[in-house]
Amino acid sequence: MTRVLYPIRYFSSSISSMTLHKTNIITIAIVEDLKEIAIELSHIVNEEDDMQCNQVYFNAEEAVTFLQHNPVDIVLIDIGLPGMSGIEAIVHLKKLMPSTEFCMFTVFEDDEKIFNSLKAGAKGYVLKNDDPDLILGALRDLGRGGSPMNPIIARKVIDAFTKVKETPTAKINTDLPLTPRETQILGLLSEGLLYKEIASKLSITIGTVKQHIHKIYDKLEVNNKTEAINLYRKY
Repeated sequence: MTRVLYPIRYFSSSISSMTLHKTNIITIAIVEDLKEIAIELSHIVNEEDDMQCNQVYFNAEEAVTFLQHNPVDIVLIDIGLPGMSGIEAIVHLKKLMPSTEFCMFTVFEDDEKIFNSLKAGAKGYVLKNDDPDLILGALRDLGRGGSPMNPIIARKVIDAFTKVKETPTAKINTDLPLTPRETQILGLLSEGLLYKEIASKLSITIGTVKQHIHKIYDKLEVNNKTEAINLYRKY
């Protein structure tokens, strides 16, 4: 029978005091701000003979503070946390716990967030609507040295590499204070592409394109597209 993550009616602020007497198992910490889901997922993990979860955190700040003193094999972490994001937390925790593996547990299928997660050091990526058995399988694969991903996410990664191969490389202006992605978007904008066309070419959402363009304007200290393009062409 397929298992579903049903919210539980009662949860505590921490379950780190739980005492489990299992050996030769994968130790897991969960960082998830939706408490019902976090606690229920920890219960599902602890039902397995080969893994245990003694640590659940509801924000990234607590995870960064306490996990470095109680390292685990795998951290299952949400991206959209209040305050510090899951991606930012991985950057910090990777330095403190270099042998720990990280798996994203999120609702986001946005290309930018996927690649930022992988760039930060995540080796796995599962979605919150995935079947619990798939999530457990992903944790086992990660524990064995694999890189498990939801099939939709894996396809997006492959498609992105295909897009990079097919898309002409934008002019890189190293004199501008922009990231490679921002430079690429500004270059496409200078070619006359619309937001939706840039989004389609780079396999990102129109909203993500707009966010990048706002950052470009701020960094270049300009007020509109024309000023940004003129500065881009100048260099």
